[in-house]
Parts: sequence; structure tokens; C-alpha cells
Amino acid sequence: MRDILTVTLNPALDISTEVDGVVPGLKLRCDAPRADPGGGGINVSRAIRLLGGHARTFAVLTGATGARMAQILTETGHHLITFSGATETRQSLAVIDRLTGAQYRFMLPGPDWPEDVAPQVIERIEHETQPGSIVVISGSLPPGCQPEVISQLVAKLNARRVETIVDTSGKALHHVAGPDHGAPPTVLRMNMTEADDLAGRPLRSLAETADFASSLVARGIATIAIVARGPEGSVLATAEGRWHSHAADVPVRSKVGAGDSFVGAFTLAFSRGMPLPDCLSWGVASGSAAVMTEGTALCEPEDFNRLLPLCPAAEI
Repeated sequence: MRDILTVTLNPALDISTEVDGVVPGLKLRCDAPRADPGGGGINVSRAIRLLGGHARTFAVLTGATGARMAQILTETGHHLITFSGATETRQSLAVIDRLTGAQYRFMLPGPDWPEDVAPQVIERIEHETQPGSIVVISGSLPPGCQPEVISQLVAKLNARRVETIVDTSGKALHHVAGPDHGAPPTVLRMNMTEADDLAGRPLRSLAETADFASSLVARGIATIAIVARGPEGSVLATAEGRWHSHAADVPVRSKVGAGDSFVGAFTLAFSRGMPLPDCLSWGVASGSAAVMTEGTALCEPEDFNRLLPLCPAAEI
């Protein structure tokens, strides 16, 4: 397996709980909370570890919350590389209303980055990579971090012959997929909402989504483009073809971490040199397994192994 480094620029301590009804104006008595270190890249590392792989984890962690996250990650066997250059690391809250089954997710914005932090972070990540390795850049950007940071990092890593997998959103995604995107990542993944936003219209079918993913590859945005369509699974496109893997029909307990579980399983399979359709199946099976777990928990290996045969990839 090739070396994998995950990058989380805006991590969060993910707190999850349940309550008997979410109503305004009352004190809501919640269950004992569960706390997990979170943020895109951290969750990707956690998913890779759950599935029997190993990834080094780079995260910008600061303050008491950052220290708590670092302690949890280290105690659970993660190879953690930290950078401290901003204010207190953020937290997030996920609450399930037991009466309706609805899940409410509250995401705090994260610390403002001083102007000098981004160049230091890019330099540190460069120092931690070697030719032939894989870097997964996943999650949102903190306030004060310019949207071109991910594109700048990808360009530096491409020059070092490092393959990159990018899963981001908002202005950062628009820059990566925009006319001034610069060097393309190896893999660019997004969900259906983000794809609709980039396309400027709803992508109403698998065929439309596959056409859009193929257009990203044709424009040189990425070598491999992946679009997730929730219960319909995910579509993957390259210059050679495009494939679809349908999500398994499972009970949905929590959607937190499903996308990160997809990226973790996909990256692990990709690092092992598996064919891309198989990598896609791994990702979709892992995402399906993740929605079965409570709160901020990720995919369970037993569920993944059971669901994998149910998520074959076929050409579309």
C-alpha cells in the first residue's frame, strides 16, 4: 500500500447526542454526548483505519479543543502530525430527535487564519510527502483562508509527483473547478448539491451527472471526477469511461461521516492499485455502512464487508 497523508485544515470536535423532541423555548434534556475528532481528513483517516489500512493525519489543531482531539487521535493509534497557527479549534453538534428521527447538525465556522498561516501549512505538508504518495485534502476551509489555498497545495504536490484526492465545498471547490484552477488533482469528489451548484442547474438523472463528471475531466479539472447522489450511489468518470455504483438499501441512522467514509474506502482501495470500478464500489459500500451507525460514528468493517457485494460498479 502506498503512503497516505490526510489533510484537515478546519477540524472540529464532533459532539453528538439524542433528545426526545426538538422544540423551541424549552430546556432540552439530552443523552450523554459522544465526542469524536472530526473534519474531513481526520474522518478519512479514521475510516481507513477501521477498514484495516493506515494513513498519517495532518491537522491544524489549536487550544484546549485541539489538544483534546490530539489526545483522542493519539490514544486510538493514529499517526498524527499537527500544526498550530490559529485560535481555538472549533466544535460541531449533531442532535437526533427521537420522536421524528430527524437529525439536526450545527457547524461552527472555525478560527480565523492569519495571513501567514497558509504558506506555512503548505510548506509543512510538502515536507511530509514523498514522490508516489497520496494526499487526501478533505473538508472545509476556515475563515480567513483564501479559496485558492487548496489549488496552490495541489500544484506543489503535483510538482513532487504526489497524487491528490480533493473533497471540499463552497468557494474552495469553485476555485478548484474554475477557469483559473491551475494544476488538477488526481481525484475530485463532490456531493449532488455541490455538483448542481457547479453545473448551475439541477442534475436530475444519473446520465446527466455522468455527463457533468465527464465534462470536468474533459476540461482538465481532474483526472478522475466523482459525484455522489445519496441513496443512488456515486458516479465516477475518467477519460477512458464512466461507472456507477448504487448504494445499498440500508436503514439510515445518521448521515454524518458518510462522504468521509466513502473517501476513506476509495483511497484505501486506490492506494492498493485496485481497478477504479472496484475503488468506486469500496467507497459506496463504506458510505452505505456509515449511515447505519449512530451520531458521528463512521463505517463498521462488518457492515462494509457485508454490503460490498451489494454495490457493484457498472459502466454508464
